[in-house]
Amino acid sequence: MTWAAEISGAANRIAGHVVRTPALSVDGFGLGFPIEMKLEQLQHTGSFKARGAFNTLLSSDVPQAGLVAASGGNHGAAVAYAARQLGHKARIYVPEMAGPSKIALIERLGADLVVTPGAYANALEAARRYEAETGAMQIHAYDAPGTVAGQGTCALEWQEQGLQADTVLIAVGGGGLIAGALGWFGTTKKIVAVEPETSCALNAAIAAGEPVDVEVAGVAANSLGAKRIGSICFDLAQHALGASVLVADDAICAAQKMLWRERRLLVEPGGATALAALISGAYVPAPGERVAVLVCGGNIAPDPFE
Repeated sequence: MTWAAEISGAANRIAGHVVRTPALSVDGFGLGFPIEMKLEQLQHTGSFKARGAFNTLLSSDVPQAGLVAASGGNHGAAVAYAARQLGHKARIYVPEMAGPSKIALIERLGADLVVTPGAYANALEAARRYEAETGAMQIHAYDAPGTVAGQGTCALEWQEQGLQADTVLIAVGGGGLIAGALGWFGTTKKIVAVEPETSCALNAAIAAGEPVDVEVAGVAANSLGAKRIGSICFDLAQHALGASVLVADDAICAAQKMLWRERRLLVEPGGATALAALISGAYVPAPGERVAVLVCGGNIAPDPFE
């Protein structure tokens, strides 16, 4: 099957389990041109990750040992939520850098939570040990076909909602979300990968010609802090990615504040990263080029209401 067929199947599978998030066109942000936006921070648990979690669970036979996942926070919350909705037990490993608000969210969703020292890669190592010891089913945060097809339903849905843009800017961590977009759109739209300068696994892989390990740091590390880009994303990017750009932490924070001040949208740094490419000039559209930004996560730290 093609990626388009896999994503169409995923959309049918998860219908009724996920939110059909709003899409709109906005002026402002001081750019002088409108931007189409999809507000995926309004998805269950505050990010697009619920799409991949539900698609994986609904297309799999879950063992008696249940589920296990490693996460910087958002994926773990999505797996915990999907597991609870579908009646499965789940153990979630998150690094300390996930932060208190994402850790608290996963706890509220009822998963067996284990906080590990270090970064996402350390949590993944612990999750793999648990998988080997118990036979639990691993749900990878970004580098698995079921995850990528599920995330691709965001692009399919946006197209159904009338997306007109020539170019779509998407923040990248491990690459599941942008891989899904590449799988759906192919080269029919220019897909621009946006990464923090301090966590840029895809950009580094493109430069090296293969996935390589990178250092992970910065304001968006708990959502975009993958040590190595997923192989599925890298393979799709080789054939269909339009551009890869990097943004500074200051630009991410500025975009985050701008989304709140101008549109009253509370988003986490990772959710503001794609917009940061436009307001910082890291990506400059050509005259007449229609652009869109995917706002991918809203789990800010600290939680403003706790």
